[in-house]
Amino acid sequence: MKILIITGNLAFPLVEKIANESKHEVMIHIADSQIAAFLTPRMIIKEIKNYYSSELEKGDIDLIITPGLMRKSTDEIYHALNIPTFKGSTDVADLGMVMDLIENLELSTTKPADKLIEDEKKKQALRFIEDFESNTKKRESLLKKSNNVMVGELAVGEDFPMRVLAEIANAPVLTKEELVRKCEYFLANGADMIDIGMVAGEDMSDKIPEIISILRPIVGKKALSIDTLNPKEIAIAIENGIDMVLSIDLGNYKEILPLLKKYNVPAVALPTNFSDGKVPHNVDQRVESMTELAKDCEKENVQIIADLILDPVNSSSIVDSIIACRKYHEKRSEPMFFGVGNVNELMDTDSVGVNALLSGIAMELGASLLFTPEESGKTRGSVYELAIASKIMFLAKNRESIPKDLGINLLVFKDKRKRPDFYENYDESDFDVPLEEAHESNKLVLDRAGSFKIRVEHSITPENSKIIITHFKKTIPDLTIEGRYTKEIYDELIRHGLVTRLEHAAYLGAELQKAEIAMITGKNYVQDFDLFERPYDFN
Repeated sequence: MKILIITGNLAFPLVEKIANESKHEVMIHIADSQIAAFLTPRMIIKEIKNYYSSELEKGDIDLIITPGLMRKSTDEIYHALNIPTFKGSTDVADLGMVMDLIENLELSTTKPADKLIEDEKKKQALRFIEDFESNTKKRESLLKKSNNVMVGELAVGEDFPMRVLAEIANAPVLTKEELVRKCEYFLANGADMIDIGMVAGEDMSDKIPEIISILRPIVGKKALSIDTLNPKEIAIAIENGIDMVLSIDLGNYKEILPLLKKYNVPAVALPTNFSDGKVPHNVDQRVESMTELAKDCEKENVQIIADLILDPVNSSSIVDSIIACRKYHEKRSEPMFFGVGNVNELMDTDSVGVNALLSGIAMELGASLLFTPEESGKTRGSVYELAIASKIMFLAKNRESIPKDLGINLLVFKDKRKRPDFYENYDESDFDVPLEEAHESNKLVLDRAGSFKIRVEHSITPENSKIIITHFKKTIPDLTIEGRYTKEIYDELIRHGLVTRLEHAAYLGAELQKAEIAMITGKNYVQDFDLFERPYDFN
């Protein structure tokens, strides 16, 4: 196959390297543009007709690949030259991958090739999980094993994807609207189970029937649990149809076991005795206490999910708590609970990497439930992150691979691959233009057209979040515009003639882009303040 690749001056060295390594016969055309993304179909048609007239006459070109960032479709090129023409990769660094797969890849005239590859890998990954979850015959077979259990209508256990349990903290003190909003938010972000977090040290059992009645229709076939050690609260919850109890321990289990058995409700079990103030800390104590409780529950045919208690970093010992999980799993086969929130809430760091790593550790330990609240700003989004991480680890486990290149990822702030710097071999003299150092102007001239107040409205589902910008004329609001993307908003501002000064237009572009980033990442947006800052300067 003879392929003609269109590129620009800056990308040419890397394109040439990729072409030389390709098994196909490749010609490279350096278009009359420094940056390939600025090319248009008409420019390409004109240049190919000028430079490759003999090849066109002989029909010597089988395929044309344009830059993936070219905005317009390649259909115009195909119709003008009668040669199949498709978009290459968004980034030239991925062009080699496209060339390797080109014979088996259905390229697009509108979508960059690397995006097609990513989309297909993602579809395959999600299809694998969906097929597994919908295989009722396989599910019934797996549920016969002691390391799996039904929680309501949800299969939970080592052989299934780790389920994400999201806690509505202090549920009894919330209004109905707050309960509904939090529940819908967690479900929209991938939670498999919703936990009703009670108020520690208080008996609010009278609130439980109403809370369950509010949440049950929203949860649907997903599971509903209650987080309390109070036997009275647990009893009321069981009698009102709760799917799982969180938790029983050596101090309350004898009182609760009869109800758990009668209603066939599983419970998360702790190796503690909070009634007597006993909390085991070393590995052997945890394993021994949990084993004692598990055996008593087993005698009564009550199914448990063992929580060896994951400690925060440098409190007791996160390492010891992980070792306790491993030792217990080697000894017994019940499903295991992994309290990721115990670690995440008590670290001043972004939650994404912490959640991913702990999910991987949980998978290796054979854990079945990943538990988290979202009570602080730094852990907002943890349910979504754990839901994705659970899928990644399930795929890795089933493919017997490391959690990489699986079609699903949790890359949020960093890119997967380091991109080449096209300017690394250039210096200022290569462009033959004057070089000036940038300086900020302290001069402020107000735009006669008015001013703007910008805010971000975060929604339960990220795709429904939006940017809202209100125009003020002499301190009086007269128009509000909302949207999701910077360009659509500033295009609307221009259509309304609301910007008359260049510095004001530049300011709005910068602020709107900050707002869009905040909307995507879930960060707080405050107009005129930095979105990110480095905590330390090591220079």
